[in-house]
Amino acid sequence: MSAFADTAFGKAVRKESSHLMWLGVALLVIGVAALVFPMVSTLVATLFVGWLLIITGALSLVVAFSIRGAGPFFGALLFSLLSIAAGAFIIARPIYGAIAITLSLGVLFMIQGAFEAVFAFELRPARGWGWMLVSAAASVVLSIVILTGLPTLSLVALGILIGVNFITSGIAYLSIGRTIRREAKA
Repeated sequence: MSAFADTAFGKAVRKESSHLMWLGVALLVIGVAALVFPMVSTLVATLFVGWLLIITGALSLVVAFSIRGAGPFFGALLFSLLSIAAGAFIIARPIYGAIAITLSLGVLFMIQGAFEAVFAFELRPARGWGWMLVSAAASVVLSIVILTGLPTLSLVALGILIGVNFITSGIAYLSIGRTIRREAKA
């Protein structure tokens, strides 16, 4: 067993290796589906975000009326009404919603890439850590492609980018889970 496996973090990761593998498989399947049907994946993501905003706004609206004090009440009321309006706009105008989501996704991929890079370097003594670093690099590159291609990215490009990101993350998690499981048996 490697020195990494003897660390507290290594023991915790080894304990969850099967969860990492299942996460990897799920991400791979979703990623392939997104690549095969990029327009559908873009539309599904856009409508999902729209409905999520409407539901969140509606729940926040109910909570707003239970808040005491004018300042907090109006803040909660404003947040809930803006959430409902943004969700309704995204559902009514999915193309504009897709552009907004694409921008948000570009930022999210950059954050994901940073997280995965830190995770890769935490795993570095273990074999297979390079796959996590490759996934981090892919997330950062996808982020740059998204952010520099706005607003002209097509609806197909968003679905493809989602698919590629899910596939690289799936391979990374599956590889780490398998490597750690193999090392634990050795």
